[in-house]
Amino acid sequence: MHRPRAAAAAQTLRSRFGEPPMAAVIAGSGLGALADALEGRTACSYKDIRGFPEMGVAGHLGQTAVGALQGRRVLILGGRSHYYQGVDDEEVLVLVRAAALWGCRILVVTNAAGGVNPEYRPGDLMLIADHLNLLFRSPLRGPNNDAWGRRFPDLCHAYDPDLRRRMREAARLEGIALREGVYAANLGPSFETPAEGRLLRLLGADAVGMSTVPEVLAARHMGLRVVALSYISNSLVHKPEGVATHQEVLDNSRRVVEPLTRLLRRFVAGLNGTTNGHE
Repeated sequence: MHRPRAAAAAQTLRSRFGEPPMAAVIAGSGLGALADALEGRTACSYKDIRGFPEMGVAGHLGQTAVGALQGRRVLILGGRSHYYQGVDDEEVLVLVRAAALWGCRILVVTNAAGGVNPEYRPGDLMLIADHLNLLFRSPLRGPNNDAWGRRFPDLCHAYDPDLRRRMREAARLEGIALREGVYAANLGPSFETPAEGRLLRLLGADAVGMSTVPEVLAARHMGLRVVALSYISNSLVHKPEGVATHQEVLDNSRRVVEPLTRLLRRFVAGLNGTTNGHE
């Protein structure tokens, strides 16, 4: 079950960076440049953190960075593993579990996603209000680690209502258009067919991707508060004759680095040290 792996990674983070930041941010495809905004940044490769995964997907740099946004320390995890790479649960979840064991209390997840809602266009930012787990597997299956969390975690507030409110307020203050919707997680690694896109819309999805949901489940199981953002990197609706490519995803990600950095900076500034439950 590889549970010592997360503990070893947490210990390495503690040894390298000292006291834990309040928040950890997982940077989605092409968003590793978010770490450039950190003041007083200290960084190292995933290869230098015991138990961290090796990156095998373009756009995931595999770099850990700790520094300050608006005077508050933040951990940025520049890349993630995905189930479609053929890896096990611990490979996908070790980043979240290590951050939680280190002492981070808030998880901010970002991802690249395909737009399913016809109103969405590439470059849009979407605050995730809820999700559909179409991976048809849970990373919490198997024996439960009671030290980490209870057997049946409640997901009515998987995406923390107060943190979502704070993110909306941060977007308003920065003048950033922020949509809010439902994220569907598919296994991948292929992009969806047009018929699958139509089905996802019927199911209530606004965007679709290949990550995030396992991380959110693991984070909530361990008591972290979660807020998540998708950037719409391609459209399943407005490009019926085009060909979706991972390079398109990376190219479009560059459009959102600047507004997303401003949004996160404003959001972190408004946390005011809070780590408790919903207001």
